[in-house]
Amino acid sequence: MWYVIEGHDGEQVLAARMQARAAHLERLQALLDEGRLLLAGPCPAIDAEDPGEAGFSGSVVIASFDDLAAARAWADADPYVAAGVYHRVDVRPFRKVLP
Repeated sequence: MWYVIEGHDGEQVLAARMQARAAHLERLQALLDEGRLLLAGPCPAIDAEDPGEAGFSGSVVIASFDDLAAARAWADADPYVAAGVYHRVDVRPFRKVLP
């Protein structure tokens, strides 16, 4: 089943985000290689493709897992969690309708 994982950035975490980014992307690439990633990306903190020093308000990942517990465990092990980038992570089931 698909699950949406939404990480919410804390305050002043852009430097920590940049430092943990490679490890974060490596885990996403593994999901993609396994055919389990629908989409992933950051949410700019301002209305701009490149928010610069404004940074990001969080990230969204939609990926396939066996169950909610597996999705939560994957989310909890994210390098952004370990680096203190995310102050909250929401995980919930997602049903793809379109496209």
